[in-house]
Amino acid sequence: MTNFKTLDDLGDIRGKVALVRVDLNLPMKDGRVTDDTRVRAAVPTILELADAGAKVLLLAHFGRPKGERVSTQSLSMVVETVRNVLGREVMFIPEIAGPVVAQAIGILGEGGIGILENTRFWKGEEKNDPDLAKAIAANADFYVNDAFSAAHRAHATTEGLAHVLPAYAGRAMQAELEALEKALGKPAKPVAAVVGGAKVSSKLDVLKHLVTKVDHLIIGGGMANTFLAARGVDVGKSLCEHDLASTAEEILTAADAAGCTVHLPYDVVVAREFAPNPPSVRTCNVHEVAADEMILDIGPAATEALADVLKTCRTLVWNGPLGAFETPPFDTATVSLARTAAALTGEGSLVSVAGGGDTVAALNQARVGDQFSYVSTAGGAFLEWMEGKDLPGVVALQR
Repeated sequence: MTNFKTLDDLGDIRGKVALVRVDLNLPMKDGRVTDDTRVRAAVPTILELADAGAKVLLLAHFGRPKGERVSTQSLSMVVETVRNVLGREVMFIPEIAGPVVAQAIGILGEGGIGILENTRFWKGEEKNDPDLAKAIAANADFYVNDAFSAAHRAHATTEGLAHVLPAYAGRAMQAELEALEKALGKPAKPVAAVVGGAKVSSKLDVLKHLVTKVDHLIIGGGMANTFLAARGVDVGKSLCEHDLASTAEEILTAADAAGCTVHLPYDVVVAREFAPNPPSVRTCNVHEVAADEMILDIGPAATEALADVLKTCRTLVWNGPLGAFETPPFDTATVSLARTAAALTGEGSLVSVAGGGDTVAALNQARVGDQFSYVSTAGGAFLEWMEGKDLPGVVALQR
């Protein structure tokens, strides 16, 4: 994982042109950016290059325009946000290759920053067309990939450019890869993984890969119900994929063979309706769930037992909540276990790496998002990494 070049490997770059792939696929409402987290993640790389005198051209996609120019998906929409976050002047360049870009580079001074147009306006981007990559590269001296969240896509600007220009990992990409290496590449053992979420079907490959990699697999969320049902527990009206019972059994058998302990809840929080603080909410043993009840969280006894498991571990990988955390009181187990993990991380006894959209939201709700060793904001790329897949954008940096 560590055999890639970083910004530390760059020599004198004054006056050189850097193509920097970042994630500017920002959430918008009424034409305004509602969350600038992804911009902030790219700031260290952009400013380090600019302050060293490079001309920095930012490459990014925005939405899914499918190779057409769509005015509502132009990156000109985010320029003001990027300016505000960087505290620098930023030029918008309405092309990604050719004479317009060359002219803009001529206007930019040393340390100047420009944003190129949405890379997905060109059909060759998603096809990873080598000719498009060469055309983009023609205006630059080197390429920096700082968009881990797009690293699972083999596109011209995430993978193709690394074949035609000297390629380096940006600071955010470097931090991500180093954190992931600590979590599953060469982790300190014992290793625990928390995998939650609604459906087993969306995380089958993750579960199959993790049982061969970790010592403790903690399953929560709606997924746990499928495993409980496979074990013969009547889960009432709970969200459950009954057709995946044999798959769940296969995963449990594989875990046994690999010496991985799977933790399923033995007490649960149930209710007759899924609503905030319903009157019917109660805690019971998993074997006492009534036919008209649904399991919506892990119970306090199981949560405490899981906290004890984490105390014996050195590494934790977390993806997905343990219960229906958006709806109180079904956030209790997630918040409690997240706070345990944060405390252990603070003491220095645990390396904790978490990722995925729901996970980030759940950790922030527990007010511990900044207390884990590393929290990845990447969704698809983080999941594919947890599945043990090679990410094309990362592999390209390793050449």
